[in-house]
Amino acid sequence: MHAERLIMQSTTPIQKRRAHIVELIAQGQGTSQQSLVDALGALGVSVTQATLSRDLRDLGAQKGPGGYVLPGGSESPLVKALRTWLTSAVAAQNQVVLGTPPGGASPLAVVLDAAEHSSILGTIAGDDTILIITPSSKLASALAQEFSGHVSGGASQ
Repeated sequence: MHAERLIMQSTTPIQKRRAHIVELIAQGQGTSQQSLVDALGALGVSVTQATLSRDLRDLGAQKGPGGYVLPGGSESPLVKALRTWLTSAVAAQNQVVLGTPPGGASPLAVVLDAAEHSSILGTIAGDDTILIITPSSKLASALAQEFSGHVSGGASQ
C-alpha cells in the first residue's frame, strides 16, 4: 500500500452518510428511520427517507425491538464492524494497517473511534485502508492479531 493511500482521502457523500448511520446505530440512536433522519440532520446531513431506507438495506441493518441493528447478533459494535468490513490487519512498528473493501474504511474507522479501544491513539481512514496509531510496537502487534481473528475475507455493503 502506498503512503498516499494512507493519508485521509476525501470520501463520497454516500460513504460519509453511511459512516454516520453506522455510528448512530452503534450509539443506539437508530430506534426508527425518523430518529435516524433527525439525528443525521443534527449532524448537517440531509437525507430523504427513501435514501435512508436504501442505505440501511445496503448496510445490512435490520429493525429489532430496540431499533436498527447491524449484522452480527449480540456482538459488540466493534466486533460487528470488524466482521463486516475488515479484510486484513498488519502491524508495522507502532502502527496497524487495516484493509477493507472499497468504501469500507470510513464506516469501520467510525466504529473504531467510538469504541475508545485502549490500544488506539488515533485512526486515519481512506477509501479501503485505515491507519491506526498505537503507543508501542508491542501493542500494535497485539492489536493486529486481535483484529485478524475477525477478518471477513470479503465484503459487505
